[in-house]
Amino acid sequence: MDTDTKTRLPAPGGPAAEWIAFDRAVRRTSSWSYASPLETPDAVKLCHVDGRVREAALRTPTPLLSLLPELVAIRCADWVPPVRERARRVLATALADDPAGTLRRLTPLVVRLGRREQGAWARERFEDLLTEDPELLGALRGSPDPQTRRFAARLTLDAGLLDVRELAALAAAEKDPPTSGLWTDATLAALAADGPDDEAVDTLLGGHGQMVRAAGVTALRGAGRGAEAADHLCDRSGTVRACARWLVRQGGGDPRALCRELPADPARVSPYQVTGFAECALREDAPLLRALLTHPGGQVRAAAVAGLRLLDVTDVELLRPLLDDPAPAVAREVARGLGGSADRLPVDWLMARIAPERPPHTRRAAYRLLVARGGVVGLRASVELLTDRDPGLRRIAGQRVQSMWSPDRSPDLPVRDPEVGALLDRCTHLFSDYVMRQMRSRLGLPVTADPSRTDAY
Repeated sequence: MDTDTKTRLPAPGGPAAEWIAFDRAVRRTSSWSYASPLETPDAVKLCHVDGRVREAALRTPTPLLSLLPELVAIRCADWVPPVRERARRVLATALADDPAGTLRRLTPLVVRLGRREQGAWARERFEDLLTEDPELLGALRGSPDPQTRRFAARLTLDAGLLDVRELAALAAAEKDPPTSGLWTDATLAALAADGPDDEAVDTLLGGHGQMVRAAGVTALRGAGRGAEAADHLCDRSGTVRACARWLVRQGGGDPRALCRELPADPARVSPYQVTGFAECALREDAPLLRALLTHPGGQVRAAAVAGLRLLDVTDVELLRPLLDDPAPAVAREVARGLGGSADRLPVDWLMARIAPERPPHTRRAAYRLLVARGGVVGLRASVELLTDRDPGLRRIAGQRVQSMWSPDRSPDLPVRDPEVGALLDRCTHLFSDYVMRQMRSRLGLPVTADPSRTDAY
């Protein structure tokens, strides 16, 4: 079939989105509107802008369903009654002759078409047949298409085909969050209705998604295993850690006391242990985090810096050297932690760290602090990076300079400052002539500071 790239026929069994896009593209391609129906390929006839051509294509003796079943399914939701009625008869015949093959191939497409005004017919037929075939429904639960897995999950749950352990296993293995949420909610409902099941709870605790593990932690209470919540205070997910702290407190325990023991041995501490401790620590626990700022693990050092920020403990002189840390995560956390104290850092020291010879992560962290200082310092640093060899820094610097302008307020810059005028002359390409004139006027600067400019009033 000779078509351009926008109307190329998808491969048999290809993604549902490609077939929908093909149908849309053919209708929008004006050249097909005037093609002779006798010369038009079958695939284009089925998507033709003229409903009479589409209906005629469905009456052809060619076994269209075996060649183009996806397009027949799309026509079942057609806006022209004769077209969709004919397509539905063709699809109904296919479902009667080969239900498993048709359902397996077309379900991803029918699920999407079901959201259309006329798409309910095919979806309802598929739902009825799949409910009668648990084996095929189970196969669709493992489909590579997330929407199909969600569809199969809902049908499975409505039919009540699985026990609590099977539900927990599906929740733990599922990587699509909405589908995993369906299995997780069903597992919790089954546990609440039928009583605790240790195997199901353990399966949830080992799940892939954070919400699955959080549900497992919550289920520990109903299983009479609340003491195990302490084992999850250092989970990699903040949601799971929060559930674990809640459960520890429900049992009369103190999460802070339990977590305080973890960073006491720097040789065994992990980043998540540091973060979990910081989330329930008090300001008086800051020395424990400060001791980890020299830990050999970069992620542990970064977690310690983040923990100090969480405790609102900012030691500028202690954190300042870490801006040069070889670990990017540490430099990022230092920039966040010192953002509110940026005016206490020497400008020349920060400017030296955005020099081209510095590591990229150091330059970005130092620039963030220079911007936090605002005023001329932020503008000077931004202009310095407008011609930098790092495209990411160039883009960020340009956006920062452009953000200074607002029709409702003056830039955060001193008025009648010669340095500001010189810096603005170096970034005229970022603004229209009108905006630049407005900025200079508000700042009390000559409208034409550069003799080469001709945009003065």
